Amino acid sequence: MRYLMMSAALIVAAPAMAQFKPSMESLEGLYKGATYSPYAERHFPTQVFWGETHLHTALSPDAGLFGNTLGLDEAWRFARGEEVVSATGLPVKLARPLDFMALTDHSDMMGFATDLRAGAPAITDTEQGRGWYEAMQQGGEAAANAALDLITNFSQGTLDPKLVEAYSPGSAAYDTVWADVIDAAERYNEPGRFTAFIAYEWTSLVKGNNLHRNVILRDSARRAEQVVPMVTQPPLGSTDPLDLYQWLEDYESKTGGTALAIAHNGNLSNGLMFPVDAQYTGREIDETYVMARNKWEPLYEVTQIKGDGETHPKLSPDDPFADYETWDAGNLDLTEAKTDAMLATEYAREALKNGLMLEEKLGTNPYKFGMIGSTDSHTSLATADEDNYFGKATSAEPSATRAFHPFTETELGVFPGWSLSASGYTGVWATENTREAIFDAMARKEVYGTTGPRIGVRFFGGWDYTDDDLRSRAPAVTGYSKGVPMGGDLRPATSDAPTFMLYALRDPLGANLDRAQIVKGWMDADGTLNEKVYDVAWSGDREPDANGMVPEVGNTVDIEAANYTNTIGASELMTVWTDPEFDPAQKAFYYARVIEIPTPRWVLFDKLRLGAELPEDAVLVGQERAYTSPIWYNPS
Repeated sequence: MRYLMMSAALIVAAPAMAQFKPSMESLEGLYKGATYSPYAERHFPTQVFWGETHLHTALSPDAGLFGNTLGLDEAWRFARGEEVVSATGLPVKLARPLDFMALTDHSDMMGFATDLRAGAPAITDTEQGRGWYEAMQQGGEAAANAALDLITNFSQGTLDPKLVEAYSPGSAAYDTVWADVIDAAERYNEPGRFTAFIAYEWTSLVKGNNLHRNVILRDSARRAEQVVPMVTQPPLGSTDPLDLYQWLEDYESKTGGTALAIAHNGNLSNGLMFPVDAQYTGREIDETYVMARNKWEPLYEVTQIKGDGETHPKLSPDDPFADYETWDAGNLDLTEAKTDAMLATEYAREALKNGLMLEEKLGTNPYKFGMIGSTDSHTSLATADEDNYFGKATSAEPSATRAFHPFTETELGVFPGWSLSASGYTGVWATENTREAIFDAMARKEVYGTTGPRIGVRFFGGWDYTDDDLRSRAPAVTGYSKGVPMGGDLRPATSDAPTFMLYALRDPLGANLDRAQIVKGWMDADGTLNEKVYDVAWSGDREPDANGMVPEVGNTVDIEAANYTNTIGASELMTVWTDPEFDPAQKAFYYARVIEIPTPRWVLFDKLRLGAELPEDAVLVGQERAYTSPIWYNPS
């Protein structure tokens, strides 16, 4: 009995005894936690949530014309991990559910395609609409050609005004569809389990040059119902991003809500996505433009189905990984061929550099964006895995011949069918899986994009990280206490050069890692813009060459079996890296790029499962990757 009473007394006293005040001297600075448990009393983001920020259903006119019959419910159910049947009749399911999604049907003519399929009089009473309706009834190639014709007429501003009027905000058809979009997002939003954002895509096409933005609302139906989406077709719409920024401003002031826009992958904009002198309208890039873009576009879609937008081999000739999923034949509908002069104002890395220059000139950096990945699929299916790829549109869902069918082809060039990318997803570091937490993480740019794999990446910048900080399985404790995460600005200097702590962990279901790199961009005193890629961690015992570049990792891909082995590469990479060429007087940014070992592209799975013949020029193997949001340094 005495023993029991003593035990009880000890239990009662336990809270007083458990005050945790570690001696940093005794622990040699290895543990920075507030209490013994490294998971308690944490106020920083502790989880990465995976999601999709760019997906279309049959409500988008081009998706519906391409044959997509799946609507809002199928898209949401699929993203949450349920099995659905694709528009071509194939059962399909994700390997792992997503944590969040923004469903972004085109704001222009939303719902037009479903009415077209039904032969609504508002459509068939026009010559254009009747032609598209008849082509859709034929199906197959005729329907695909009709979709391309619609895109061309849309981009060239030659749609029948009667069709535009019947499917613009204010019409009964349009307003009903927008209400359905809001309702579906509310029904599938389940805080703590799955986040469903109310969103849309503002589809600015300037003579076929892609300036699309995805608009995401932080809010619920109560606020979203007070507005209708911004469109681009006259008389109600505009293709000028400045007018979209005004819509965002008006939305927040009218509803008390919060919104942001994500710029579409710029490689099909033919030089218009990241202007440095003037917009396509001829308006000079001035303080109004740079401040508005900085405020409303915190993120950039660096990779998606229509190619990769980090950089181009002609912009980054010293980067051996620059030529990845490159689409450079021309603009979206190939009505204008690409020229080398257009490249510098299309790609993320060059835009990040130009942002430093514009900040010096105008006081604000308009291209201070974080990086994400999306699919831009028009099948209602957010598939970004190479072995589960359902294509850009229903006409490109799995078939023995899809690699031969071009995405677009004109006398000016071609985007081959095999060149479509199985990409990508967004990783968000957030405190919980809710609209508020995930949106806030996107707004502060604590996000990164991958080409599909769910690679875990932590990237911090500071002034006094050391190798001792790597001696932990909880890197964020030290990462946040001594610096800033991806998307942040370096704190004032406390040493001669910044240090960066980078952790990368392979996708548990994916390939090993080849290497981790830090990409630096900076501006010299004379205004010259520069870039350099540093290999900072890599697998195996490879040694860098005289230029600091690490040799290739090797290749285990079995072409016949569409397989690979993780007998090369590393399951994780980590490093603390100090910039060896730092100049405290120069503006700079740094982002991490993590690259996997070679793995099969989706075309090999078509060959294995469908017996598909492949074009001779098809790329069969690739090295998938992750791109973090940058960390910026500003001398002032």
